[in-house]
Amino acid sequence: MGTENPGRPNFPMRPPPGPFASAPPTMTPFSSSRPTPPSAYPTMTPFSSAGPRPLARFGDQSVPPPPVTSVPPAGGPYQQFPTSPSPSTAQAPPIRAPPQGQPPFQPRASQVSASSVSFPPQSQVPPVPMGSSPQSVNFSPSGVNVPQPPTGSLFSGPRPNIQPTFSPPDSSYSAAKSTFQPPFPGYPSKKSAVSQTPSPFPAQQGSFMPPPPASSSPFSSQQGSYAPPPLVAASLGYQSRGQMQHPSSAPPIGGIQSLTEDFSSLSLASLPGSIDPGCDHRTLPRPLDGDVEPSSFTKMYPMNCNPRYLRLTTSGVPSSQSLASRWHLTLGAVVCPLAEDPEGEELPVINYISTGIIRCRRCRTYVNPYVTFTDAGRKWRCNICALLNDVPGDYFANLDATGRRIDLDQRPELLKGSVEFVAPTDYMNRPPMPPLYFFLIDVSISAVRSGMIGVVAQTIRSCLDELPGFPRTQIGFITYDSTIHFYNMKSSLAQPQMMVVSDLDDIFVPLPDDLLVNLSESRTVVETFLDSLPSMFQDNVNVESAFGPAVKAAFMVMSQLGGKLLIFQNTLPSLGVGRLKLRGDDLRAYGTDKEHLLRLPEGSFYKQMAADLTKYQIGVNVYAFSDKYTDIASLGTLAKYTGGQVYYYPNFQSSIHGEKLRHELARDLTRETAWEAVMRIRCGKGIRCTSYHGNFMLRSTDLLALPTVDCDKAYAVQLSLEETLLTTQTVYFQAVLLYTASCGERRIRVHTAAAPVVTDLGEMYRQADTGAIFSLFCRLAIEKTLTNKLEDARNSLQLRIVKALREYRNLYAVQHRLGSRMIYPDSLKFLCSYGLALSKSVPLKGGYADAQLDERCAAGFTMMALPVKSLLKLLYPSLIRIDEYLLKPSAQTEDFKNIMKRLPLVAESLDSRGLYIYDDGFRFVIWFGRMLSPDVAKNLLGEDFAAELSKVILTEHDNEMSRRLMRILKKLRESDPSYYQLPYLVRQGEQPKEGLLLLVNLIEDQMGGTSGYVDWIMQIHRQVQQNT
Repeated sequence: MGTENPGRPNFPMRPPPGPFASAPPTMTPFSSSRPTPPSAYPTMTPFSSAGPRPLARFGDQSVPPPPVTSVPPAGGPYQQFPTSPSPSTAQAPPIRAPPQGQPPFQPRASQVSASSVSFPPQSQVPPVPMGSSPQSVNFSPSGVNVPQPPTGSLFSGPRPNIQPTFSPPDSSYSAAKSTFQPPFPGYPSKKSAVSQTPSPFPAQQGSFMPPPPASSSPFSSQQGSYAPPPLVAASLGYQSRGQMQHPSSAPPIGGIQSLTEDFSSLSLASLPGSIDPGCDHRTLPRPLDGDVEPSSFTKMYPMNCNPRYLRLTTSGVPSSQSLASRWHLTLGAVVCPLAEDPEGEELPVINYISTGIIRCRRCRTYVNPYVTFTDAGRKWRCNICALLNDVPGDYFANLDATGRRIDLDQRPELLKGSVEFVAPTDYMNRPPMPPLYFFLIDVSISAVRSGMIGVVAQTIRSCLDELPGFPRTQIGFITYDSTIHFYNMKSSLAQPQMMVVSDLDDIFVPLPDDLLVNLSESRTVVETFLDSLPSMFQDNVNVESAFGPAVKAAFMVMSQLGGKLLIFQNTLPSLGVGRLKLRGDDLRAYGTDKEHLLRLPEGSFYKQMAADLTKYQIGVNVYAFSDKYTDIASLGTLAKYTGGQVYYYPNFQSSIHGEKLRHELARDLTRETAWEAVMRIRCGKGIRCTSYHGNFMLRSTDLLALPTVDCDKAYAVQLSLEETLLTTQTVYFQAVLLYTASCGERRIRVHTAAAPVVTDLGEMYRQADTGAIFSLFCRLAIEKTLTNKLEDARNSLQLRIVKALREYRNLYAVQHRLGSRMIYPDSLKFLCSYGLALSKSVPLKGGYADAQLDERCAAGFTMMALPVKSLLKLLYPSLIRIDEYLLKPSAQTEDFKNIMKRLPLVAESLDSRGLYIYDDGFRFVIWFGRMLSPDVAKNLLGEDFAAELSKVILTEHDNEMSRRLMRILKKLRESDPSYYQLPYLVRQGEQPKEGLLLLVNLIEDQMGGTSGYVDWIMQIHRQVQQNT
């Protein structure tokens, strides 16, 4: 109809015959004005854009194969080719049964079973005139609710063949056959374009077809989104709206099955000279480029929030529960709500003064780019729950001819996937709190001797000018040993007054109004206190620690306002409530059912204290220093449930580790922080959040309480399908953080993303995001260690990987001769590598002798909060060689990227004549080869170049080589400033330091009874093949 395609002329139903005339009514190869019965599915050819080819009956062996080549049309996307006056089936290849592993096609209730009904050609349907746009090609952009076909129609439309159509056997089989055995063992085949550059979608299906103009859409009056329709049909090879509705749902039929491989593989056949299966370790896939943010749907959904804010484990959401059950890599998302903005971008801040914030009245979704406007702009449809909402009068704007709001360019919330709203007063339970920093400092003898007190005091003083929230910032201090020391810092005093409370069983707060002071008013008193703090306790010989009572005292002082509590603890709590026993050396517990109890907090005090702190908006960061057991499992609980983090400094000495503490404490104090925050994640209809993982307290079933949040915190969530079958084409996710900014405004940060619904398991695998998967895997594995043995957590991880690869192998087991090859999608080529790295990480590896209990627990708390990029670097660190760069002439030293080439984490990468840096984001290990030139070592280390390196501290010397090394370290630190990497020096052969610092972290080598990378691959492959 003319109203469906504005701007296009109305053509007569039967145009006069001519060289481009349509086929007679007996055949409708290009007709899309009516659904096609599912008894005969169209087979798409690579360059077809106008519609499906002529249909063939199932099992018709008389139909010859299609021609070897197809010529793309010279015209626009809707041009039709000349057709012969008589029906021809020359281009309809025989239909084959679906291969094993593909889901069988299951028609809806409104469809007729293709196996039991046979339909003649639809001779009564008039042909589509030349030049008119088929209605079904007018697909809508993501976010637009596409009207369904009439309920009275018998068929809802054809389901496409997701498999690309290739040349017939005579032209392709020989080439495909040669790809079964790669020319070099272990290398993936390079024979086919698909294998060479794996693509999430078959590029052969209509990939050249541009989207129709916006004005041609029959639904344009309902579109509130500003962007041109995404290339859904073009990129997925769908050629009609009916096919877009249900992508990939049909078994691969029609055409000879392509033998070109669209997966990557590893050959695990016997190596030359050996009868045992194996592979060349040099060919194994390794994540040497670190984290790569997914970009496959950037063009399809340009209004999505940046992946650094929200990442899905797969960008293809399963359409059914049965399909989700075959996806063994866990369906979920990783959210980092306050991640640093992408370079050159800034989140828009929107203040609705007159209208109030626009939200769906049913599901409370915030207005976003994927809502649609209708009824001349008077109503908008929620993209999460599809409810029609009224547009407030002050927010109303007319729609133009294409359905866009005329004020769209002035509405960033309708253009960008990430925005911030200034919250009105009805989003506040109380006036916004000021930024508040409270310091709880251990001053027992071990803290004094380590030098921790001096470094902490100096760092706090140096950061006073940079604390967020000036001039509203509040500050306070408590110190403790066997007693608790309060400090009155009232601005009228010349110097602070100390008040000592020794009754630990009945804590009270003296002068409660003067222990928290405004920093700008009491600046001189605070500076005086920090200057005198190190000397105040330099002669203290008290060995006790009243940690529990001190935390209760801090809670009593802070409970009126909330804020951030920074705890500096140097010894095992020994007095009062919360005192702990020395339980970390219990060797007998390892390997038994009681092993996990060592990793849980002792008693109920710490978890109850954390709940109370969270209730009053107090977030805790724990800085733990000790050369002995301090029960991080218990102390870290305070940080875990209050949205904080744990910093661990074993064997802390200020002369060695002071710089690391100084930088990390300064970042903690000066980075932008969100206060008294809560976060909720909303999902589209049919999807729900089932579990949350990270450092927070769950206030209700889906509300995360976060007293403090910053850019270094990420949270993972597992998703599941509520309904047996999803009926929508696109699913939407919205993560919302309500918080108080340091400037005193209450704000709402909203991140919105869309993802397509797929019905093909292979598509889910192709759209997998390894970084998000392992962020979720890591959190699940660490949580499992709190209820099970370490071995159980490692086995559970391995089993997930095996199941996933086995399911993927089943998809191709019939179509291809897989033999001894391990196959995987290109998106998951690092699945095994990261799986091995995670099983060898500090929280999971080995047993009692492989990591100290405090170190294991501290690493677990840290990894539970890390964003994806930092976590992947910790799992598979960088190893780079730098001696060649240091020796280059100065004119050639500017190209820094050339030396950043990462090496595999295997001992074979280390050359005894070289100098290497190992960087996991938390420390540097600088490895000096035994045969490294003495001149290089002397330039870098000075007179200590021949001494034992464990006693040498790296400093800058007055020569170009030393300055270059320092520039390299600075560049590496700047790439991720959340932690400070302290350099540890080690020389080849210096044991045990070399083994503890570096060799044990070369995760691809066999070490201490653990598998190497090759053995791990072979072990997984054997298990994958068992039930394939």
